[in-house]
Amino acid sequence: MAHAKKRKVSAWLATTVAAALTTFALASPPAAAAEIPPVDAVAKSDNIRHLANIPKQAPFDSEANLNSDLAFQGKYAFSGNYAGVTILDISKPSRPKIVSQVVCPGSQNDVSVNGDLMYLSTDSARSDDSCNSTSATPPTPGGSGDENPANWQGIKVFDISDVRNPRYVKSVETKCGSHTHTLVPDNKRRADYLYIQSYGPQDRFPKCQPPHDKISIVKVPRDRPTAAAVVSEPVLFPEGGFEGVPGSYPNGKSATSGCHDITAYPEKDLAAGACMGDGVLFDISDRARPRVITGVRDTVNFAFWHSATFNNSGSKVVFTDELGGGGTATCNAAIGDLKGANGIYDIVGKGHKRKLVFRSYYKIPRHQADTENCVAHNGSLIPVKGKDLMVQAWYQGGVSVWDFTDSSRPREIGYFERGPLSDTRAVTGGAWSAYYYNGYVYSNDIQKGFDVLEIDDRRVKDAKRVRLDQLNVQTQPDYYDR
Repeated sequence: MAHAKKRKVSAWLATTVAAALTTFALASPPAAAAEIPPVDAVAKSDNIRHLANIPKQAPFDSEANLNSDLAFQGKYAFSGNYAGVTILDISKPSRPKIVSQVVCPGSQNDVSVNGDLMYLSTDSARSDDSCNSTSATPPTPGGSGDENPANWQGIKVFDISDVRNPRYVKSVETKCGSHTHTLVPDNKRRADYLYIQSYGPQDRFPKCQPPHDKISIVKVPRDRPTAAAVVSEPVLFPEGGFEGVPGSYPNGKSATSGCHDITAYPEKDLAAGACMGDGVLFDISDRARPRVITGVRDTVNFAFWHSATFNNSGSKVVFTDELGGGGTATCNAAIGDLKGANGIYDIVGKGHKRKLVFRSYYKIPRHQADTENCVAHNGSLIPVKGKDLMVQAWYQGGVSVWDFTDSSRPREIGYFERGPLSDTRAVTGGAWSAYYYNGYVYSNDIQKGFDVLEIDDRRVKDAKRVRLDQLNVQTQPDYYDR
């Protein structure tokens, strides 16, 4: 494998405290505990520049209000937080500025945008669907509270024609809430379809009871968003498992009880679902009726299928495993370099005979402290023709830039991370999402705020020529068909 430099540690917003660099092969053991950066220090490879950081602002700045996902449109970034969303002007990436904040509590506030509309996910029981709601105590499971209005979860729709004054225009309740959602545009009908992902069943939420082997699909007419409504709830997962993949749960049922995330590739009428117990490939040529093409399981090293990314040609899928739910230390010596990793799969065959074929795992080649939550999380492609490059968040493992052009031999080519938030207690933090957009990497750090990075590396220089009008990473674009 290729080589990468060990971390160069510099004090957070201070002077360099270490300069000597050596090299190690990625196939060798990750960094020893002595090489873990100090609390709040920054460690990075030489080819990464840290251009800016915008700390979380009140009322989003408490430890409990986690920064979450990101979306982009024009010169704006939309930064989700458990308390709402922050809109930033990134026209000067080294000097991002906050334009407005929408205070609207309801985890996780997974965010996407299209035209004048912004969508936020709510996956926690709320007293109502307003932005003034409070946490609700769910009714007793099996009681008479199935239609209790004081137990709302679902999707919220905002008008962002004026980004300085976003306007809440519609809510749509979904039975199991909306942990995440995927925007799937239908330009012929001038509508947005939202694939609402949630997983359960949830004893705390009587509206979401077993079996939960489906997603909710919300249709939003762009010219009349107040007419948004659930249009279908397709059952996606066959009992007994997929062909060649026997069921691993009692009674022969699928190991999946809902999806965590689905990435759509609309130009290719494909989607890839990370569905708890399964990695799934879908045909989405009929936006309201996705059909399963095939699925896979990994009962040896995968614990929780979390998210998916296609390569640009649609011939590969990277699935992530959120071992430990994102809240525990899984990048240490005890866990090793296979569990909590990415799984890289080639798509072979054609049409409805396509299969997912496993090729390799990828995990960051640096150990993290036992107080650092670290596992594979959200990332995006870096558009370089003829190459499969990706930037990816790893919570307190930071941001990794890596190459999976050879599916069987992935390798890291750059990284950025901070030392632990604490060396005495476990604090949930680190990069939730890290995405490449119009020449720069934008990372939403759960506690530290909004980071802007630049990759100074000949291997990614051509990516700066690719410009997008907007980016919702789970609505994957064809970077070269524009």
